[in-house]
Amino acid sequence: MHSRLKRFTFIVIAGFTAAYLAACSPQIANRGNLPEPEDLSQITVGQSTKGDVTDILGTPSTIATFDPNVWLYISRQVETLAFFKPEVIKQEVVVISFDTANRVDLVKQYHLEDGKPVEPTDRVTPTAGRELTILQQLFGNLGRFSDTDK
Repeated sequence: MHSRLKRFTFIVIAGFTAAYLAACSPQIANRGNLPEPEDLSQITVGQSTKGDVTDILGTPSTIATFDPNVWLYISRQVETLAFFKPEVIKQEVVVISFDTANRVDLVKQYHLEDGKPVEPTDRVTPTAGRELTILQQLFGNLGRFSDTDK
């Protein structure tokens, strides 16, 4: 009887340990569309057109906001460990620029090391008008009604 209790206790502890270790394993998520190097080598600067690029690489991840002749193919790997903040472990961006004749003008690759962090500002844009207290908002219009039937 005593050996059964020891065996049961060992199995329960081993089960909890396995569950604990499994919960702490990192989750890796792949996002985006990164072209294969052999596909990128098929694109020739000055010769390939937008149609050729779409046929070879597919549609871009995004098109630049202020220039529709700049296409971006973006891919990233994000690792999440338990409840910690997700961390980008790999990121690649392929930029393809087209000239006015819709021919490839530039093909450039960027990696995670090439990125620069963007620090958001904590400034607040002021709004027009004045700030009212709750009482001013509730009772502010008392006595301001005018007779429009005159």
